[in-house]
Amino acid sequence: MIPFHKMHGLGNDFVVLDNRAGTLAVGAARAAALADRRTGIGCDQLILLERPTEGADVVMRIRNPDGSEAGACGNATRCIASLIAAEGGRDRVVVRTIAGDLPAEALPGGLWRVDMGPARLGWQEVPLAAEMDTLHLPLGRGVLMDPAACSMGNPHATFFVPDLDAVPLATLGPSLETDPLFPQRANIGVVQVLTPGHIRLAVWERGAGLTLACGSGACAALVNAARRGLTGRRATVSLPGGDLGIEWRETDGHVLMTGPVATAFTGMLDLDAYPA
Repeated sequence: MIPFHKMHGLGNDFVVLDNRAGTLAVGAARAAALADRRTGIGCDQLILLERPTEGADVVMRIRNPDGSEAGACGNATRCIASLIAAEGGRDRVVVRTIAGDLPAEALPGGLWRVDMGPARLGWQEVPLAAEMDTLHLPLGRGVLMDPAACSMGNPHATFFVPDLDAVPLATLGPSLETDPLFPQRANIGVVQVLTPGHIRLAVWERGAGLTLACGSGACAALVNAARRGLTGRRATVSLPGGDLGIEWRETDGHVLMTGPVATAFTGMLDLDAYPA
């Protein structure tokens, strides 16, 4: 039996396993089984902690419910930063992902701020299947047309609509995620701009589907909204699970995300009961 944490950021939930000793075997099939909400523990992503190399406090590996690996996850980064910080009595932590290092710091009120790194705006950085303007993609399904794209460690396409509630994202999301325009699939965000400092967002996450919150999606939404001239470089992003504060820093192009963390419960599991 091994311990696990069930954590969430605004309802975007994670099963966290500590593999810093290097003894746990968790591949795509086992991750998918653990993430299953009927026969496993259930989560939007499985998080595996690994021993870091120099310059980071922990390595975070992210598995989606379909077993695929994600590059970055803002909500998970806040959760993991809070765990690692508590171990050493610190208020600053560097979380390493396959998409890069994410520095995080504790703020008053139980909030954590994560530097998600620079927004990547080139077509090859997203990536897209061919050279094109990432501010206006030739893509549409039903009421969703003309998205902007960027990468925040994961590829994101952001659509802008007048009424978020009128968008059947659960229906349109699967085909948009897997459109040939996105060789690595894409997270699909839909934004309603309320004011220049406040937007609403819903996200269909690649490999996970609809989630209550998506941290990297919120970062991409603010960046793309600012690029379109719809907002400033700082805004509150309201998701189904709650609010995130996002800032696209002008000095270096880095995107800062601020939000809460929570532990739902802890427990023990028999890893061998799940397929390898």
